[in-house]
Amino acid sequence: MGTVWLCVGVALAAFAFGVAGLYLQKLLPEPHTSDRSRDMIGAMVGLISLLLALVLGTLVGSAYSFYSTQKAEMETFAARAVQLNLALIEFGPETAPARARMKETLEGIHIMVWGEKGGLTPEQLSVSEPLPHLKELDEYVASLDPKTPAQRQFAAAAAGDAAAIEQTRLLVSMQLASWISWPLVVIVVSWALILFCGYGLLSRINATTLTALGLGGFAVGSALFLILELSQPFSGVFRIPSGAYDQMLAALR
Repeated sequence: MGTVWLCVGVALAAFAFGVAGLYLQKLLPEPHTSDRSRDMIGAMVGLISLLLALVLGTLVGSAYSFYSTQKAEMETFAARAVQLNLALIEFGPETAPARARMKETLEGIHIMVWGEKGGLTPEQLSVSEPLPHLKELDEYVASLDPKTPAQRQFAAAAAGDAAAIEQTRLLVSMQLASWISWPLVVIVVSWALILFCGYGLLSRINATTLTALGLGGFAVGSALFLILELSQPFSGVFRIPSGAYDQMLAALR
């Protein structure tokens, strides 16, 4: 909800700056609203509009790329979990308790991410959170005692899959640690406010211009909403789909 209110605030601020520009245009002396002055204001508004379009578009594209990367990481995690389970099955029936424990842990993650609680908290996404489980997995795979060449092969495969799972899980946490550059967001929002004020200076106050300012404010606020929400793929509105994880759990069962 904090993200929603922040974006609504930005949209309202953009609209307010546009209205302020409309009234400021009426208050300025005649020399400040002459054709030459308006040409200069129009040139600056065009420059800021170009900069805002470039940077805002880049931020939205980067946010979606980040979201897609996290989705791919989760799919890799699910695939490696299935491979680890298969390696343990082939190793022998003595791995059944460990496989049951792994299935229970993965089902708990599914409930936390896609359950009714609304996604993972920042603490649950931290690097330190999965370390006890990863340590337990390492210790178990290292404790496997293969007796035959086939078991040695499956133990090596299990070790490789476990290492890939650990790397993917830690990589997800580290990528989520500091994706958003808040100073950059502040600068982009400042450009938008200046731009709306400039649009107001070049226009006349009426129902049409007020409607246009409202729609423009909505566009800026929704763009910021996309940037912020796509950077929270495990807790935001655009949470990554659970399809790959569901198939993984079905395979484990």
